Amino acid sequence: MLKPLLKILPAMFTIAGLLLTGCDNTQSTAQNTSSKAASAQVSIAAIAAETEGFAVGPAMSVRTIYVFFDAQCPHCAALWKNAEPLRSQAKFVWIPVGLINASSTAQGATLLAAQDPVSAMDEHEASLQARRGGISAGGNLDTKKAAVGKNTELFNRFGFASVPTIVGIHAQTGALVTQEGALPTASLAAFLGLRVPTK
Repeated sequence: MLKPLLKILPAMFTIAGLLLTGCDNTQSTAQNTSSKAASAQVSIAAIAAETEGFAVGPAMSVRTIYVFFDAQCPHCAALWKNAEPLRSQAKFVWIPVGLINASSTAQGATLLAAQDPVSAMDEHEASLQARRGGISAGGNLDTKKAAVGKNTELFNRFGFASVPTIVGIHAQTGALVTQEGALPTASLAAFLGLRVPTK
């Protein structure tokens, strides 16, 4: 009886992993939840002033959405892809943090240091998807690693528990919204008050 169970356990864990949408601060997965237990009040002004990230979308957009992500997080990779159709409606600022493993900080720093961080992120995500581990860290990244460290400190100070974490102002209501975990494109648009793109 034990042998059949041992054969199906890996498949059960794989299916369970696919149903989850965030990587938590303790290197395990967590379900998609809105952030409710922040240690300090979440402040967009603090995020804008104290973090370093890279922007995707119109530079002069009136809407800015902040995304804390870990370069080793598969759910962050899913959000990167799901947010792409919304880039014309808002500027997304991707803020790397180091939570999952040593590669998280090094790869986050490499993305920050890239001449074209959007292309570097596309390359990184393609490498992760192909199970090649992501982009290689290169050069002197001490300054950028320190920036990832500061990003992580603010993430922890706000009491966030998993990545990706999305912070923004709802386009229709003007309310501050936070979300821990990836969302499909239509749900992400609704969450942010953006127009759901037509295919």
